[in-house]
Amino acid sequence: MKILVIEDNKSVCSMIEMFFAKEGIEGVFINDGLEGYQRFKNDTWDALIVDWMLPGMDGVTICRKIREERLTVPIIMLTAKDSESDQVLGLEMGADDYVTKPFSPLTLMARIKAVTRRYQTQAPRETAGILKTEHFQVNKTTREVIVDGTPISNLTPKEFDLLYYLAEHPRQVFSREQLLESVWGYQFYGDERTVDVHIKRLRKKVETSSQTFFHTVWGVGYKFDDTTKADEI
Repeated sequence: MKILVIEDNKSVCSMIEMFFAKEGIEGVFINDGLEGYQRFKNDTWDALIVDWMLPGMDGVTICRKIREERLTVPIIMLTAKDSESDQVLGLEMGADDYVTKPFSPLTLMARIKAVTRRYQTQAPRETAGILKTEHFQVNKTTREVIVDGTPISNLTPKEFDLLYYLAEHPRQVFSREQLLESVWGYQFYGDERTVDVHIKRLRKKVETSSQTFFHTVWGVGYKFDDTTKADEI
């Protein structure tokens, strides 16, 4: 694996680098947030580890900007902040997991393996215009949707487009404005509540009492995740 670590504490970087060497991981270490973000954009990475407090650009901003650009990469946030509200903020801005300082390198390695494995198993597979996730099979050409073996034939064109777009980017959080631009088009000047209405219709048509696919991220927008049961939310 090739992992970018954006962390301004050099002793922490040295510790992580030592364990990376044992695991055969290629690590690149940047001590400034803005420089790290620019380095991230200029290369391809298997994972990103980013500190919350950084010079140049803080870790939360880095996460938010990466997700706004719809880039799919596992992100682990290192933080000395251990309050629940801080942890929730980090996750809502795009981090997949967090490790609170001080931490054990073994714990960090376990989290890295867990999030990268989750991305590998949850990544949608697209072959000849057919997108497959854990529960969905969506044919972009014929515009057919099958959920757990059951065809869904009553979707409107925009409901299909919204479903396909979200399923293409599992677990990424999108604001209503982003969804309007990507699904309805840049020239659409409608009310952002249009997104809420379409999400509500999709939930009614494809979800069950035990399975939730379209998740509301309060204060941000929506994400698609068909690996979480309703009673686990």
